[in-house]
Amino acid sequence: MKKSQITREAALALLKKHNKEDFHIQHALTVEGVMRYMARELGYGEEEEYWGLTGLLHDIDFEEYPEAHCQKAPELLRAAGVGEDMIYAVCSHGYGICSDSEPQHVMEKVLFATDELTGLIGAAARMRPSRSVMDMEVASLKKKFKDKKFAAGCSRDIIAQGAAMLGWELDELFLKTILAMRDYEGKAGIL
Repeated sequence: MKKSQITREAALALLKKHNKEDFHIQHALTVEGVMRYMARELGYGEEEEYWGLTGLLHDIDFEEYPEAHCQKAPELLRAAGVGEDMIYAVCSHGYGICSDSEPQHVMEKVLFATDELTGLIGAAARMRPSRSVMDMEVASLKKKFKDKKFAAGCSRDIIAQGAAMLGWELDELFLKTILAMRDYEGKAGIL
């Protein structure tokens, strides 16, 4: 069983020390919520804290060091007492782009697959009259996914690669991530 070596309070303080923009903090909180949901849904409920905190810290270095994303993260995380397994997991979400750490564990594959997808879903939700994922369906997300101009910064290739890593069809990844974001939005009251 994977267990976190940092508390949520310490992880959140660390995130906020290195990230000041509301957008980056909200993205980290959203990914944390998705990772917690996925841990429970995929049979890793006893590791929910570990999965969640990995999601919370996954972009720890992005705001301060965008040109060294996933390269500065180990230094920042080690200084805070984060374990090597979580550091590897954080770096693996950038596999093939800014990291050579290939996702191995299911949790790492979920993080890789959902990081970009949460951005796409969030952008799609903000375009809806409800401004929410609560009424979003897979079919409407698929339309946004196919429109390369919509949320152009969200890599469709990475999302598809992540689904393949997990052995899931895109529709399954979309549905599970929408449900995870509904769960988070329902608890947090925000997207």
